[in-house]
Amino acid sequence: MTTFDKREQGFEAKFAHDEELMFKAAARSNKLLGLWAAGQLGLGGDAATAYATALVTDNLANQTMDETLSKVSGDLAAKGISREQVAQKLQECLHQALAQLAAAASKAGD
Repeated sequence: MTTFDKREQGFEAKFAHDEELMFKAAARSNKLLGLWAAGQLGLGGDAATAYATALVTDNLANQTMDETLSKVSGDLAAKGISREQVAQKLQECLHQALAQLAAAASKAGD
């Protein structure tokens, strides 16, 4: 194997790792956003879990982050929560999800 082949293989492995990380982060952030939104809607227990799970599974079915944002902001509009507030919460959830994944990775590496 040439140096070029090794480099190419390394780039491909990094790309695959980054894609997997973003997939996991998006799923986790959607769950966190769903649990937050469920709380804002007054849902608890199984209903809150079902709402959060629906956001995750809808996203897996090729729904974009913008569509997720639209759905949640539409659900929360009657509560006086703006799309911008939901977008800010989604960003917070994404950062939290990435931090959780990094912590899990560092524990696995120990």
